[in-house]
Amino acid sequence: MTQQFYVSPEQLMKDRADFARKGIGRGRSVVVMSCRDGIALVAENPSPSLHKLGEIYDRIAFAAVGKYNEFESLRQAGVRYADVRGYSYAREDVTARGLASVYAQSLGAVFTAESKPFEVELVVAEVGHSQDADHLYRLTFDGSIADESGFVVMGGAADVVVEALRGTFSADLALPGAVRAAARALRNGGPAGTNGTTGTTGTNGTAGEGDRTGAPALDPSVLEVAFLERDPDTLRGSRRAFRRIGGPELENLLQQEQDI
Repeated sequence: MTQQFYVSPEQLMKDRADFARKGIGRGRSVVVMSCRDGIALVAENPSPSLHKLGEIYDRIAFAAVGKYNEFESLRQAGVRYADVRGYSYAREDVTARGLASVYAQSLGAVFTAESKPFEVELVVAEVGHSQDADHLYRLTFDGSIADESGFVVMGGAADVVVEALRGTFSADLALPGAVRAAARALRNGGPAGTNGTTGTTGTNGTAGEGDRTGAPALDPSVLEVAFLERDPDTLRGSRRAFRRIGGPELENLLQQEQDI
């Protein structure tokens, strides 16, 4: 007769958490930042088609690190949730808080009931009509949820990227300055910079020198950049705040840094 080994619940949860952290730690970092013009989302991602950033609804976006198939299934589920709720009630009833709560329940259920937890970490961002009304919700693999302000960094080198951003982030940054600050901080956390430790951090930033640290930003070919505009109705005549920034627009934006 085969004897089954006993594993305490505490050890089981610890092993699952360690497993998930290792998977997330292998992912390249993502920065989500509230700025004067809206919310900037910047990721180190050399793939042109496997996105780590995505649109969920009118003023809501999604960013993730970890296993692509797992966070992509969560993104698609979020889009379905938002569409159904917006159709059933009103578009204004679709909020980042509601979506983050749904994600937290799903992640928590998988973490406690399934044999393998999701190796993902998410940010659900909602841009407000004023900066005070911006929302950044960070969700971890076990369903924990945190309401952050300023900026959020996820991925394997999160600690290094956070340290780099602390000296450059300011809530008064416009879109170009926010993207350049994030791109430069990601470079510090990448192979060309100082390698960091595994973890995720979100914090309030302090005003600094903006984007003038002298360090070059990442090559635009390895960057995925998106933006939630604060007032898309006026700027583009659309209620959809999400748009991607790439190609010549991103190159010009980063080139401005080198010209300073």
